[in-house]
Amino acid sequence: MAESKFHAVTPILQVENLQRGIEFYTAVLGMKLAWTWGTPPDRASFCRDSVEITIEEKKLGEATRLSHVYLHVDGIDAYVGQISTAGARLKVPLADRSYGMRDCRVLDADGNELSIGESIVKN
Repeated sequence: MAESKFHAVTPILQVENLQRGIEFYTAVLGMKLAWTWGTPPDRASFCRDSVEITIEEKKLGEATRLSHVYLHVDGIDAYVGQISTAGARLKVPLADRSYGMRDCRVLDADGNELSIGESIVKN
């Protein structure tokens, strides 16, 4: 069995106001807006060089949450099998998503969320 390889991480940060966040990441940090998601949009992603940062707007009445990161990996099925066997708590099961990723969400011991995914879009 081939060993899984990690190759990138995308932090997902909570913001109070999506538009204000978009202005900060583009105008202040000089990142390029890569995409927005939701109707109306409640998430946006920014890229610069090989770095990607995603922000998502805090929902009304929602408590501020712990951190959430997105780990991009190769060999997602084998890796999720390994971590499930080791006792990982899956909050969201592994599946192909409409946004082009096969992913799942895992909770660490303190409740931090780690989304782990592999691109299913072939170039």
